Amino acid sequence: MARRADQPLKCPSAQPGMADVRLLGVISRDGETPTLAYLDEPVAPTPDMLALAEPLPVSHVFRLAANCEEKKCHHFDGARCQLAVRIAKMLPEAVDKLPACTIRPQCRWFRQEGRAACLRCPQIVTGTYEADEVLKEVCGVPPRRDATPANEA
Repeated sequence: MARRADQPLKCPSAQPGMADVRLLGVISRDGETPTLAYLDEPVAPTPDMLALAEPLPVSHVFRLAANCEEKKCHHFDGARCQLAVRIAKMLPEAVDKLPACTIRPQCRWFRQEGRAACLRCPQIVTGTYEADEVLKEVCGVPPRRDATPANEA
């Protein structure tokens, strides 16, 4: 399905409440690291569906896609999604072939970074509490600073 010029690009790492939110997949925790299990079709999540994530935040169980918010998002620099740039440049490939993604024709990451973003996309978990330091850096999480300076410990 080709993207029409009047259709907004989609963010593949969205939050509930964003415009035109869709369930992109479920975070699988069967292996050593969380991995996105893509749905065959994007689904408009209902409040009851999102409540299934409890007691965890929705973003730790589901990956959502929604209209890219561009200037409202701290990753967007006015022209490009810098999160997509960092994903493509800093993370290793997670898969060796393009995942079966339902939003690729409209995906900002794919439009901007191409195949490089898609091959890394399955490892992106929107919640970062369990992310390693590289993934936190990619996501723009500031480095953790100890409460006590080293010379005072």
